[in-house]
Amino acid sequence: MAFAESVPGAAGQPLPELASVPWRRRASAAGLRTRGRAWTWFTAVYVAQWFAVAAILLALEPLTAPVAAAGLAMAYIVPSLYAARGATTLRPKGARHASAEPVAQGLLGDLLGHDARDLHRHTGLAVERGRLGTWVIGEGGAALVTDGGRRVHCFCVRTTDPQLPPSDRIAHLLLALRTDEEGFATVANHAFAGAPWRLARHIDRRMRPALTAARRS
Repeated sequence: MAFAESVPGAAGQPLPELASVPWRRRASAAGLRTRGRAWTWFTAVYVAQWFAVAAILLALEPLTAPVAAAGLAMAYIVPSLYAARGATTLRPKGARHASAEPVAQGLLGDLLGHDARDLHRHTGLAVERGRLGTWVIGEGGAALVTDGGRRVHCFCVRTTDPQLPPSDRIAHLLLALRTDEEGFATVANHAFAGAPWRLARHIDRRMRPALTAARRS
């Protein structure tokens, strides 16, 4: 989902982009908890079935050990792929605009507090505390840390103009989030839910302090 370059309306006003997804139920803390538990349940069942298959094969015939090992590999690889998909929401995207980025970074800094400003300069991500949890905002997506830092939801969302400098893309998403947090989570495409450590394994090392700060907040 893409957001327009400017976000009309004051904070608390519904985002106009909600009109493009009328079939979606408005996001809420309870809804996110339910979705997070569903992801956890699905992952647990998926992993358990492969462990069960491996155990049955080995019990029936030890020579099937290579097949059992392949099943255990599937139990590891598929959940890891989901986490990797979530990590793509925070990775840098598009042109860097080296000449315009310093100005854009300064404008974004005006929207952030002192600590969040310094964190953005080091990680390329903006951390924002909201009603649903603590957000980590990237150039083409955002992660929401909830449940006291035990779970993270990843959302794919971007601005309509991919030619904006990186910090401008983050600023537009930040303004949309501040205008209507629940609407932002509704419009954005949900990509992953799981433990923060699973997401941290798939993002660049320099970005991890932003995720850590969100968990601590």
